[in-house]
Amino acid sequence: MFRRLIEQADLLGHSDPRATVGDTFDSAFEILKVAGHRDEYIYRAAISHKVLMGTHSLRTASMLNEFRAGSCKADLVILNGTATVYEIKSERDSLARLANQVENYKRVFAKVNVIASESHIKGVLATVPDDVGVMCLSKRYRMTTVREAIDCPARICPATVFESLRMAEGAAILRAMGVTVPQVPNTQRHAAMRVLFSALDPVALHVEMVRTLKRTRDLAPLGDLVDRLPESLQAAALSVSVRRADHPRLLDAIATPLHAAMAWS
Repeated sequence: MFRRLIEQADLLGHSDPRATVGDTFDSAFEILKVAGHRDEYIYRAAISHKVLMGTHSLRTASMLNEFRAGSCKADLVILNGTATVYEIKSERDSLARLANQVENYKRVFAKVNVIASESHIKGVLATVPDDVGVMCLSKRYRMTTVREAIDCPARICPATVFESLRMAEGAAILRAMGVTVPQVPNTQRHAAMRVLFSALDPVALHVEMVRTLKRTRDLAPLGDLVDRLPESLQAAALSVSVRRADHPRLLDAIATPLHAAMAWS
């Protein structure tokens, strides 16, 4: 598949004779970064590099991809001292669902940001309320803040938060908050725990949610792998689960000279 994609994208003729597979991914990434070509992955990469690994680090923060929030799925969430969601609106996206997405995110996350292309900024500002942050990914791949997001954990809905979690995470949060986890049959456990979550204080719950998810969704073990990958693939490594046993094979493949990779079958 890699070989076919290289041929179809006509990247071989534009590559250095000494290029590796990793170099070729970087070349493709440079093409996709050009405004007008950019899809969601380019925005994910920008947030990963400039926020998660720029402002923070994999040792102090974690990241969630496609995390359920009410009736929506959040594109990307960064957990540090708080939970910040980033809704991506690339040049290829419509703003039709944005208002509903933002309202769902407010029920789970203390801070909501929309990151968009320059062409969407005016529309985003006209669509979302003033407490929602607006960020722009410029034509030069620079990320700027148009409006800061307001940190407001008091507005979250504890029952909606519960529906976003794994059962083990929900139980861990209840115990950490001094609430006894109900000993009921598995068929009744979800409903019983939801009732308990509904009675929790939103601010205290948000603090414990962040603490628990940073532990259960910890990205620190990926630090060595991410550091050794080309920049174009780092966001993918943080999003796609790769077994630790496969890390050496992945790194070997990335270091393979392109001319050798073109013989893969």
